[in-house]
This record gives sequence, C-alpha cells and structure tokens, in this order.
Amino acid sequence: MDVLELFTVDEMLETFSVVKELYPSLTEDAYKTELSFMVQHNYSQVVVKDMGQCLGVSGVWIGNKLWCGKYLEIDNIVVSEKVRSKGVGKLLLDFIEKKAQALGCNMMALDSYTTNFKAHKFFYNEGFSPKGFHFINLLNKDSIR
Repeated sequence: MDVLELFTVDEMLETFSVVKELYPSLTEDAYKTELSFMVQHNYSQVVVKDMGQCLGVSGVWIGNKLWCGKYLEIDNIVVSEKVRSKGVGKLLLDFIEKKAQALGCNMMALDSYTTNFKAHKFFYNEGFSPKGFHFINLLNKDSIR
C-alpha cells in the first residue's frame, strides 16, 4: 500500500467513490465544487492506495489559533468499508502526524460524530482525547450531509 498527498482538485476527484461511502448523497459535481473552494484555503488530502485503487482518504488543513498556535486539522478519515480494520486508518494517521511534525504544528485536531464509537476507540488508541465540545448552529439544515 502507498500513502501519498494530493494537492489538486483533479487528483482528489479520484477519491470520490470512497468519500461517497461516508456521504451517500454527495454528487461528484458537488464534491468538485467543494474541493475547488477548499484547495484555495490550504486544504490537501492524504490517501492510501493499493494497485492504484483508493482505499482510504483524509483531508487536512493547516491553521493557527490563539490557544494552540499552528495546528493540523484532520477533515474526515474515510476508509472503504471493504478494508476497514486492516491498518489503512493507521497508515493515514501516521503519515498525517509526520506531516504535522515536519510543519512545526503544536497539535492535531479532528471532529468525530458523537455516535461513531468505533472511530472514537481508534482515535483514543492513536493518542487523541476530547478537549471540548464542537457546538454548531445549523443555518441551512438541508445543506448538511
């Protein structure tokens, strides 16, 4: 398995089938539109491929906040259902952590749905712990996937 980082929308569109497993209502056109906006704002993706096939993908952002300084935010970790629990998520996180360290980030952060207990166990095992709550106020409920 190979782990690599993607920086262009065209490269990222190849991850659509895996991302769609998490967001079944997502269309390829909507994915392209979102990516086109996101790459302008320091977004890239890390993927695991085997024989050219995408097995897992994670988006990453580099940012700064007053309370922690420079940090890397993980935006979705999606592993294809057919290869879950086979080390793909670990490969993604290991690559992402090395990237964060190389860039001088003070921490990594991610959001996880409150009902995704398998993911929570995985994140705890990888050294993550909850720091607070992520509060949201839905302004357009129909636009949320």
